[in-house]
Amino acid sequence: MKTRQAAVAGLFYPAETATLERTVAKLLAAAPAADDDAKAIIAPHAGYQYSGPTAAHVYRMLEGRQEHIRRVVLLGPAHRVYLQGMALPSAGAFTTPLGDVPIDADGVEQALAMPGTQVSDEAHAAEHSLEVHLPFLQTVLDDFKLVPIVVGVCTAHHVEAVLETLWGGDETVIIVSSDLSHFHSYSEARDIDANTTARIEAREPTLHGEEACGAYALNGLLLAAKARGLHVRTLDLRNSGDTAGDKNRVVGYGAYVLA
Repeated sequence: MKTRQAAVAGLFYPAETATLERTVAKLLAAAPAADDDAKAIIAPHAGYQYSGPTAAHVYRMLEGRQEHIRRVVLLGPAHRVYLQGMALPSAGAFTTPLGDVPIDADGVEQALAMPGTQVSDEAHAAEHSLEVHLPFLQTVLDDFKLVPIVVGVCTAHHVEAVLETLWGGDETVIIVSSDLSHFHSYSEARDIDANTTARIEAREPTLHGEEACGAYALNGLLLAAKARGLHVRTLDLRNSGDTAGDKNRVVGYGAYVLA
C-alpha cells in the first residue's frame, strides 16, 4: 500500500514515538474538559510549542466520542505548492510516529467527483497543515479513516459542495486547519484576531488569507454551517506571544467548535 510519510516530524512535533505520546497527552490534560457534540472544529497548525495548547482545546472535546467517530474530513491550506482548487492524495494511508492513518477511499472518490478537485500527491508531500493534526486524532480517537484535502485557491461554494457531499452523520467530523494573523505585533494581532473571530462566530464567509491562512477552506465551512444551522463557539484565542514566542512578530491561533 502506498503511504504518505511524515514530513514534519521532528520539526513541528516530536519524531520519537514515546516523546510524541507524552507531549500530546500533556497538552490534552492541560486543556479544559468539554462535552460538546461538535460536527466541525477549527484548529491551528503551527509547531506544538506554539499552537498545541490551542489545538488541544478542540481535540479534548472529541475524546468522549471515540466509539462514534469513524471518519475525519480534514482540510488545510496549501503552503508548499501553488494549487488551484482542492487536492486529494493517491496514498492509502498517512504515516506519523504513532502509526498509520488509513485513507477513506470511498470518501476520496466522492470528493473527486465534485468540481474543483484533483489528485495531487505533490500538494500533500511536504504539507504540514494536515499532518500536525494527525497525532492528536490518533490519540483521542480509536478506529477512524481520513479524507485529507489540501485547499488552494478556490471558491467557497466549491468547498461547501465537497463538505456537503462528505457531511455524513455522527460518524463523520469535519476539521478545518487554520492559523490566524501572521507577523504583527502582539497588540495588533489581538485586535485583528478578535475581529476575525467575531466574523467566524457570525458565520461570515468573507475571510482573507491575511486574517486566516486557511481562509478558502474556512469560508466554505462557514457557508455550510449557515446552511445547516450550526452555531460557532470560540474555545480559545491566543497567539505565539502567549506561548513560546516573543511579542514583536506573532502568529494568531484560535480554537472553534461548530455544533
